[in-house]
Amino acid sequence: MSYEETQRVNREIIAEFRGNGGKLGGPFANIDVLLLTTGARTVPLGYARDGERLIVFAGDDGRERGPNWYHDLMADPRAEVEVGSDSWSVRATEATGEERNRIWDGQIQRWGFLKDLQAKVSWDFPVLILTAV
Repeated sequence: MSYEETQRVNREIIAEFRGNGGKLGGPFANIDVLLLTTGARTVPLGYARDGERLIVFAGDDGRERGPNWYHDLMADPRAEVEVGSDSWSVRATEATGEERNRIWDGQIQRWGFLKDLQAKVSWDFPVLILTAV
């Protein structure tokens, strides 16, 4: 998918998300999706929970550079999330070592497609932890 097409789809998902209190239909109806805002950029992302923390994966469909939102968070870890009709500030940290492995292994069972995408690249997908501040 081209960058322009991705942006168009993201705008549609964001509008649906906000218009329906965080609920999405179609192929996203059974996926936990949040909106992440880093500076002026808002993106819809699938997420998981780890206790009170939210977990997102910066796989970017296997593109080696990774998603722009990931680079935004590495430059400034402060962001906003929207889950359902709630929103709050978060601080992002990248999971490493045993913590990354624990989170990754737990989510692979839930999102098998991540394992397939990971197998196509030589680098590990970053696992980001979003903690409320």
